[in-house]
Amino acid sequence: MHPNFPASPSRRRFALAGAALCSAPLISACAGGPAAGRPLSVGALFAGNVNDRGFMEAGWRGLERARVELGVKTSHIDSVQPRKELLAAALTRLAESGVDLVVAHGGQNNEACAEVAARFPRAKFVVTQGAVTEANLASYDVLQEESAYLAGVLAALSTRTGVVGHMSGIRVRPGLKGRAAYAAGVRATNPNVKLLTNFSGNQDDNPLSHRVASAQIAAGADVIFTMLNAGRDGVTEACREKGRRQIGNVIDWVQADPKVFVGSAMADVGIGVFESVRELQAGSFPAGKIRKVGLANPQAVRLSMAPDVPAEVRARIARVAEDIVAGRIHVPESYDGPEFATPA
Repeated sequence: MHPNFPASPSRRRFALAGAALCSAPLISACAGGPAAGRPLSVGALFAGNVNDRGFMEAGWRGLERARVELGVKTSHIDSVQPRKELLAAALTRLAESGVDLVVAHGGQNNEACAEVAARFPRAKFVVTQGAVTEANLASYDVLQEESAYLAGVLAALSTRTGVVGHMSGIRVRPGLKGRAAYAAGVRATNPNVKLLTNFSGNQDDNPLSHRVASAQIAAGADVIFTMLNAGRDGVTEACREKGRRQIGNVIDWVQADPKVFVGSAMADVGIGVFESVRELQAGSFPAGKIRKVGLANPQAVRLSMAPDVPAEVRARIARVAEDIVAGRIHVPESYDGPEFATPA
């Protein structure tokens, strides 16, 4: 188990009883706000497994932090496939349950949450890593692409073969932005380095990620940046077998295995969950706005590096980070280069 995740999340599944989704004790919440004298109630949707040691678990821990530190009542639904109709159905269940705030964790919820929020105008909604707003809907966007850009710099400075890889699963906006930023960091650092980039279609499939990683390694990649969830272990196994390095994301994977992980593009996406609850509780919920958090907040976004990364590489990456914060480097959000085919 990763040191940042010392214990498995509680699997408190969200159970709702048929038509009694907005029963008498929850009437005031359904009417648009918490009743005086009772805790704020929050329902969250995780379109994945909250035990994934990655994006979903980070969000779940943000929800747990809100429960413990802010004293709110929480419930959640997880392991929902990221299909719009399934996400909308789960978000509808949460909204109908009478919670004060519905949290949709991950940009894959953008369209579904906007539609559901329009049907429940008196409720509050938030999409983390989102890009949608309405009168009752806010988005929080932890700029993981800024640490992904630094990951590209590290990969370009670390490769010995002149070939680096990138792997992700589903094509959601945060993942696409992260890939674009990584590619830009590689290109700006050394335009002669070749990039192999792949979206396999699944964030959690370890046999699949092992095949993709093995194929990229066979094509010359000696550093692979992974934006995966539970499927990261397949890449780690392939890297360990072939003596290659990996750059993780979201949490500090260097602490878990510094021999495999040369770095980790950290982005505490759980901050969006926690901050949305805190701001609603404080009466400052940013409905109609997108809150952005980047490298300027190193507790939220930064690049960790393994002990064997040379001092001169660390110094160069520190300068690049300063330039991003100062606006001297623009981190792009799109990539139009070639892609690496998913092996059969």
